[in-house]
Amino acid sequence: MEIPSLQGFTRESGLMTMEKPLKKSEEHEALRIGVPREVANEERRVSLAPSGVSTLVANGHEVYVEQGAGRQAHFRDDEYSEAGGELVDGPGDLYSRCDLIVKVGPPDDNEVDLLQEGQILISALNLGGTEPDFLRRLMNLKITGIGFEFIRDPDGTFPLVRMMHEITGSMSIQIAGRYLESNEGGKGVMLGGISGVPPATVVILGAGVVGEWAARTALGYGAHVIVLDSELGALRALEHYLDRRITTAMASEQYIRQAVRSADVVIGAMMSEDHRSPMLVTEEMIAEMTPGGVIVDAVMDQGGCVETSRPTTHSDPVYRRHDVIHYCVPNMPSNASRTATYALTHVLVPYLLKIGEAGSINEALWQDEGLRNGTYVYRQHLTKKSLATMFGMPHRDIELLIASGI
Repeated sequence: MEIPSLQGFTRESGLMTMEKPLKKSEEHEALRIGVPREVANEERRVSLAPSGVSTLVANGHEVYVEQGAGRQAHFRDDEYSEAGGELVDGPGDLYSRCDLIVKVGPPDDNEVDLLQEGQILISALNLGGTEPDFLRRLMNLKITGIGFEFIRDPDGTFPLVRMMHEITGSMSIQIAGRYLESNEGGKGVMLGGISGVPPATVVILGAGVVGEWAARTALGYGAHVIVLDSELGALRALEHYLDRRITTAMASEQYIRQAVRSADVVIGAMMSEDHRSPMLVTEEMIAEMTPGGVIVDAVMDQGGCVETSRPTTHSDPVYRRHDVIHYCVPNMPSNASRTATYALTHVLVPYLLKIGEAGSINEALWQDEGLRNGTYVYRQHLTKKSLATMFGMPHRDIELLIASGI
């Protein structure tokens, strides 16, 4: 069979976005979009890759990029300028020029001071660190705040959250494999084993997106994979997706204890929507693990699901408890900053184009369910019931606000 020639096909040492320029509608609004440098501790991602900037500029938008914004994800300033973006010296200049700010982490106090009245802010909200005063400051400025965690499409998926969870699941296995090595103080076991030597046993707590991608990656290494979850349907679905190459069990105390005792690696991936992760693994269970085993608690941003877990950082990621290595970094995708930036770009650019095509943020929210679901503050009102309940604040329904034109 003849194989088509790949001559002339070039591939960057990374990922390329798939967005294409869209035809402008009569209502098209040229947006001034700002991409600031992230200032949060150890945040290495940037909200848009140069390829995303190129797509936005091709659709008639202006994109301002703070100098050095992509440095930690290995995007050079000249790549942004060649893509059509305009480089600005500092955040003050950037915020003052733009009507829409797109960033990874929520703005800190200094950045909130730079926000302009009526601006659109698209970023993660990071519920664990959100304070009611932050929300009030946004509302006083009449900011339209759209949070990554809340953007939910009509099919029920959370596209930005899912992208980051896929990265987290895959990374958790890479990390576990590294810390199993003797040089890192692990028991000196290969995830996949070799001929005549059995593979490592990887126990994954949770069959959601993080757990699924951890299981896929562990299978790719050749590990023996056990997945536990409290929902039988989730386990059945994962067995189907992975062609029954995993062992599944209900997350009862008995099964968890048995699995953890036999594990070389435990991946904490159990999540609970709008709540803290359930605490599934007790300290007593950890004490029964073989010395040199590894725990990667991949849901530390939700509190973790292992009793002995405590948050760590990329600069100091591990500690030992009961001679078991614990890796508990909450912001794992930041350490795959280039891949994560491309992932963000894939999802964010189409939403930005929709806002421009709609002609106004009011019309964009009315037309697009994902953006509407993602909005948490709008025209001096809190629009998320979950946040209102959390902080004891009043809220207004976003659809009624849009319809009334308030």
